Amino acid sequence: MACSFRGGVQLGGLLLSVLGWVSSCITTILPQWKTLNLDLNEMETWISGLWEACVSQEEAGTVCKAFESFLSLPQELQVARILMVASHGLGLLGLLLSGYGLECFQFHRSRGVFKTRLCLLGGALEASASATTLFPVSWVAYATFQDFWDDSVPDIVPRWEFGDALFLGWAAGLLLALGGLLLIISACLGNEEVSSPWMAAATAPPVCVPIEEFDGSFHLTRRPVNQVI
Repeated sequence: MACSFRGGVQLGGLLLSVLGWVSSCITTILPQWKTLNLDLNEMETWISGLWEACVSQEEAGTVCKAFESFLSLPQELQVARILMVASHGLGLLGLLLSGYGLECFQFHRSRGVFKTRLCLLGGALEASASATTLFPVSWVAYATFQDFWDDSVPDIVPRWEFGDALFLGWAAGLLLALGGLLLIISACLGNEEVSSPWMAAATAPPVCVPIEEFDGSFHLTRRPVNQVI
């Protein structure tokens, strides 16, 4: 069925939320959260993520090793693991609810008020997923920044720098925030398809007139006083 302006806003918010959720999932899997380049050996690059650390060499390729213990990780990586997984759950639940609440799709003649509340709840969940994505990514970036400019570490010691996954995580958080905001705004817009009950009653044919003789209009007639019912 054709979508109104409100339905277009809902659809745009859902598409942005899907793109942000997929980007957030990719960010969690990628090991490029932090990178380390050795000045003594420029052909070797170290990368570290939430689940594994890898070393890339031009001759030997890339070799990765998963972290053996969760408790041995730095605090920012521990929190990042938990919040990123929570973000995926919140984002997926928000997509399901807002998808069912779209105006452009009708499932078993759902009521408009119920669909609006589902869309509002889905937008709130997407906004929560955005917060749980931006917070761990920003915390890891802040910890990396602090370690890079730590004066207690000698200058000859290599420093970790920002990886590409951090920038993708920031983009994912912004997309989730925009998608959730559009879904919430669409719930505040008026429903253009709601018709007045008086107009619906005026289009109904009188009971006493056969359907095949009804021309779409009628007028009220006065009942005779002596009529016996």
